[in-house]
This record gives sequence, structure tokens and C-alpha cells, in this order.
Amino acid sequence: MSVGKSVHHDSAVGHVTGTSVFIDDRPRLKNEVFVGVIGAPVCAGKITKIDGSAALKVDGVYGVFTANDIPHNNWGTIVPEQPILAFEKIGYIDEPVCVVACRDEETFNKVKKLVKIEAKEEKPILSIDEAIEKKSILCEAKPFIRGNVDEVLKKSPHTLKGAFECGGQEHFYMESQATIAYPLENGQIEVHSSSQHPTETQHVVAHALGLDYSQVVCIVKRMGGGFGGKESQAAHFAAMAGLVAYKLNRPARLALTKDDDMMMTGKRHPFKNFYEVGFDDNGLITALKVHIYANGGAYVDLTPSILDRAMFHADGCYYLENCYIEGKAVRTHQHSNTAFRGFGGPQGNMTMESIIEDIAHYLKKDSFEIRRLNLYGKDSRNVTPYNQVVEHNVLPELFDKLHKDSDYEKRKAEIKTFNEKRNGKLRGLSMTGAKFGIAFTTKFLNQGNALVNIHLDGTIQVSTGATEMGQGVNTKMQQIAATCFGIPHTNVVMMPTSTEKNHNTSPTAASSGADINGGAVFKACEDLLSRLRWVFNELHNSGIQYDTIKTMPPVDLSVDLSHIEFVDSMVVDTKTKKSMAFKDLLKQAYLNQFSLAGYAFYKTPDLGFDKNTCQGRAFNYFTNGAAVSEVEIDEYTGELKVLRTDILMDLGRPINPGIDIGQVSGAFVQGMGWVTTENLFYHESGKLLAHSPTTYKIPNIQDTPRVFNVELLENHTNTRNVMRSKAVGEPPLLLGASVWTAVKNALFYRSKGEVPHITSPATNEVILMELNRYE
Repeated sequence: MSVGKSVHHDSAVGHVTGTSVFIDDRPRLKNEVFVGVIGAPVCAGKITKIDGSAALKVDGVYGVFTANDIPHNNWGTIVPEQPILAFEKIGYIDEPVCVVACRDEETFNKVKKLVKIEAKEEKPILSIDEAIEKKSILCEAKPFIRGNVDEVLKKSPHTLKGAFECGGQEHFYMESQATIAYPLENGQIEVHSSSQHPTETQHVVAHALGLDYSQVVCIVKRMGGGFGGKESQAAHFAAMAGLVAYKLNRPARLALTKDDDMMMTGKRHPFKNFYEVGFDDNGLITALKVHIYANGGAYVDLTPSILDRAMFHADGCYYLENCYIEGKAVRTHQHSNTAFRGFGGPQGNMTMESIIEDIAHYLKKDSFEIRRLNLYGKDSRNVTPYNQVVEHNVLPELFDKLHKDSDYEKRKAEIKTFNEKRNGKLRGLSMTGAKFGIAFTTKFLNQGNALVNIHLDGTIQVSTGATEMGQGVNTKMQQIAATCFGIPHTNVVMMPTSTEKNHNTSPTAASSGADINGGAVFKACEDLLSRLRWVFNELHNSGIQYDTIKTMPPVDLSVDLSHIEFVDSMVVDTKTKKSMAFKDLLKQAYLNQFSLAGYAFYKTPDLGFDKNTCQGRAFNYFTNGAAVSEVEIDEYTGELKVLRTDILMDLGRPINPGIDIGQVSGAFVQGMGWVTTENLFYHESGKLLAHSPTTYKIPNIQDTPRVFNVELLENHTNTRNVMRSKAVGEPPLLLGASVWTAVKNALFYRSKGEVPHITSPATNEVILMELNRYE
């Protein structure tokens, strides 16, 4: 059985040897052109002139295209308000305004300054506070309300008020936005894109050019990382390449540099959340009121859904008997912020973790004690603010086990002694949790389909709507199919994702790529297995080797044939003990004219959140986890080191434990980077200055915890997902917050009883400024 084994990633050898093919690795065709993108010169204003005449005089320049060349220029996943190429109004600095078709990238770099873009500049809105003041609201959500918050806050023994503020985050995928469009016969176009959402890319390209969806095929072999940044924002770059290919009838290649990619594309949403919390002497939360504000940037993009998820996760792992959770997003003159691993969940969850840390500091208690007291329960205190029961809750088990296994109490005492010595170093310790809902909060997206083709040599090709961005979803699909048919996983080949084989697909996002597409693969395999079992049963019951001359009796799939099993490339009747090779059965099925192709559609069952009442089952299930992090701060420089992190994750019954542990580790480090070093620094004019590896600091190997322990909790209770597994992509990122709360814990030792107030990311500068406040 392949499922449950740590088989290596299906592209591991290719990645290591450099033979894996990404978009820009595709061979150049003889008549191919390079597509360069030129952005807006100011943050806000109106375009008054675009002049590409000088560039067009240069040899090797084939065209300068603007919004006037696009039949339908607006696009948007939720609201089609964003221009593919800006016209008249400018939303943000470096917003794409025109594209230049050139012989090659070298030619583009020579001529891009010859294209003149003139604009009448206006005063931009560049912060959440400014947008709130000017009432620049992009969208708002109905609040979650339970109990009587105001009344309980008045009666609470203790209350705290404050604001939690966290910055954005650059996706920093290794492969920048890239696409190649090939013009075909009859006005058709084939688009190869580094996209998490082939169907949306297909639709945006078709709509932009005035084509039918059936005239455009989008193919995604793999991405060099995505993290949400290619869920929506790959589409309009594909449309730019498609425009050039369509206009010139030549293949068109667009591959942004890292600098252009960072300046032109959206990030994780910065948030500023205002709260008031009431609690008793023990730290039990009696009431919580939260007003969430997200910086959506210039356009809607996916902001409404991200805002929803931030509200869904504002409770964290903790039961709130009385709560009011309100969400609004503001519109600013910054890049249109978009999906990022966690999709608003980290911003909501971290707010709650920060509040709990503050309660602990206020009461002079350890924060673990406060967290453990407020955790969701098993049989009571187990209903969310939106009225979904937290089923099979393992949070108490996770917290207790990790508390013991990490030697939390011993280390806490050692840290107290260490900090009392005042040797220029300061240490802190904190545990945080994750209760991450798995499903798209937009109900119709919870669907997928799969095509499974069995060949007569016993090998299988599988096609799904899932896109591979390094997370190993293809390997998991391999293992599901291989387990169904009892064959080695190496006999299953995952085909490039293509809208001609798998249409109307959802994005590979919301941590549900393996869930939805794995469910479809499993159903397609089960359909094929039912036919093959029937053929096997008929062959052995009759004792006749049917061929194309004889006629099989009518197929009756209502008969229970579960005793016929597929194991080790054999088919075995456990009742009669008769068996035959898998390949021999395939031959007999083919000779008797049975289809060896299976197509299946899957939808996540029983979802039913009502946005009008803010009640219902928003998620299929919850993935849970906890992390303990210990940090050390240099009191003279603010330099931060993560000494140790212990993680315990509940991933159900993993399809591939090795890949899942890799996902947990990577997600944590990415979350840790968001809350420590990854600072998006802007010029006062609004231009992003941190737009390269030299100015934007992602974690490197020296930033990772010196001691890093990751363990998976054994849990077979999740019957709501394929093979009792649980999603892993996003939930562990929330645990990066434990590093930030550990910084707050460390600062408390020097804050003279005051509750530390720091923003995220807790850069060296932020830490040093806070320490200076205490002198």
C-alpha cells in the first residue's frame, strides 16, 4: 500500500539534477517574441499620455500595446474592476500600463526607457490609518456576534484594550510570474502558465481577447513556488502574453524579473485590528470585541474572501462565549494585495495569540496557563462563533503532549534564571496553536474532477485540476491511485494540468488541493475497480476466458464484490483464493470492450455557511497544531535568534508523512519570516524599496531554529476526507506566531510590569526600540 509511506516527491530527481522544466526553460521557437511590461510612474493619478513611437523605431521591436489594444480590459476574480493594463486612472505605482513585444529581453532592456508615460499625479492613500480616516472602504463583512459583549465587558474583572498590527509579506517564489502563449489554428491559443488556477487563466485570456473559453487551453506542468501569489495574479500576465501572440500571430514569452515581479504584484494583506477583551482573575476570557481592518490595496482581487477567513480565525484555538468580530478592508494606492498561504487566517489567529500573551503579562502568569484554560473543549465549549462544532477536538491533547515533550516547565525556569543574570542576552518562551478550517469559504469552489487512464501494460496516467507548485500534490495523487489498484506508485504518471482534460476547476489553494482532487481521483479509481472486479468475477465464476467473439452478460455493479482485492500488482479473490496478474485482467477487460478510462467529479459534502446569518458549517474539518519556540535577543543590537522550536501537528492519517513533515517545516519557517525579518519597506512616495533579495530579508538556513523538532500526532478519526488524511499546506504557517509571542515574553522580563507592545514583523529595529522604551 503506497498511501502512508514517505515516497519521494515525483519531481525530486528532476529538481536536483536541473532537468525539471519550468516555463522559461521551454525551448525558444524561431519566431518567438519577448514581452516586456512597463509600469506606472506614480502611485495615484491619471495617465495623460503613452508614447511608444521612439521604441518602435528600434530594430527588434515589434509592437507597443496598451489598454486600447485589448477588447475587454477589465478582470477580477470576485469583482472585474482591475485593468489588465491601466488606462486613465492609476491604482498604484508600477501598475502595468503597456507591454512591448521585442526580439529578446536584451532588446527590451535597451528600449523600455524610450516608452514615455506621462501622468497627472494625485495624493495617494498609503496606510490603513489614513484610509480609515478618509473612509476609503473597499469592502466589509457582516460581524460574528455571540452573547452580550458590551454588557459582559462592563462586568469583567479585568479588561485590556489595544491594537494588533502586522505587515504584509512578499511571496518570493523562486519562479517569477511567467507565461508563454502559442497561437494555433482558427484563432485558438495555447497558454503555458505558472498559475495556481488554470481555469481562471483560461477565462481571463479568452475574455480579454474576445474569444470563447473553448478557444483557449491553459496548461500548467509545475510552478517554481506559488504560496497564493499565482492564484489570481498569474491570469492578467497570461492575458498580456496572449494579447501579443494574438496580435502578431507569433509565440509570446513573458517572464518577469524578480524586481519587476515584486513591484508589480500584490502581497499578503497588512492588518490593523483593534480589540477589547474581558477576562477573570484566572485569565478565562469572558468577552472579546475585535474590529479587523485589512489593507486591500488598489483593487478588490480576493480581499473579501481573505477578510472572511481572518474573521473565521479570530478565535484561534480558544472558545469565546461572548464575542463581536467585525471586518472591513480599506482601499489604498498600493499593489492589489492577494492570496498568501493562510489567506487571512494567520492575521486573525495571531491577533488572538497576541491578546492571550498580553493577558498573561497583565496577570503575571505564564501564557501556557492562559491558553490551556481557554482552549476549545471536547464535549462542551466546542462551538465556534459562527456555530460550527469543533468535532473530534484534539487541541487539549496536542497542547498537553507538547507541553510535556518540550520540557516547557523546566525551560521556563531556566529562562527566568538566565534573564536575571543580565548578561546582555534576553530569552523568551511561548507556545501558540493553530485550528485551521479546511475548505474554500466560497462554497462552489469546493469541487474537483479527475481523469484516470489505465494502459494495457498496467501503468496509469492521472489528470486532475490540481497544480504542482512544489508542495507534492502530484505525489499524493500518485499514491492514492497506486493504493487503489495495488500497484507501485512509480507505475502512476501525473500528467500536466490542462483545461482541455480537467475543465471548470478550482484553484489549488485553501490547503484543499489534495483533498478535492484526491477525492476525485479516488472516485474515478473506484469506478474503474468496480468494472474490473466484475470482469474478474465473471471470468472465474464461469471458467471461460471471454474474448471479443463471446459476449459478456450485462454488467451488474450492485453485486458486492469487495472480497476481490488488488494487491502487489495482482487481483485476488479472498473467498476462492483465485488470482491473476493485474495486467492480465486489463487485457481481458480490453478484449471484451470495457472502458479502461475513469472520470469522476467530487464535491466537498455538507458545507453550509449562511453569510446572511453568519451561521453554519463553513469548513469540512479543522487541521490542528501547536508550537513552542524559544528565542534569544541581543539587548544591545536587537538581534534575534530562534534557539529551539518544537511542533506537534494533527494531520489525520497522512498520505505521505515525509512530504507532510516537509510542508510543516517549510510553512513554519515562512510564517516565522513573516513575523521577524520580512519587512516591506516603502519610499514616502509609495514605491516599494524592498524589491529584491538584497533588500527583502527572507529566512535563510542560519535563521531557522537551532533545534527543530517536528512530530505528527497519530489521529485516524477524520472520516470526512480521502483516506482519513488532513490538509497540511497552510495550517503550520500560523505556528510561526510562536516566535513573535516568544519575543513578547522575552521583553516582559525588562518591561517593568508593563505589557510589551510591538508590531509585526519584530525586526531587530522594532525589538531595540521597545527595549529602549524601558530604560
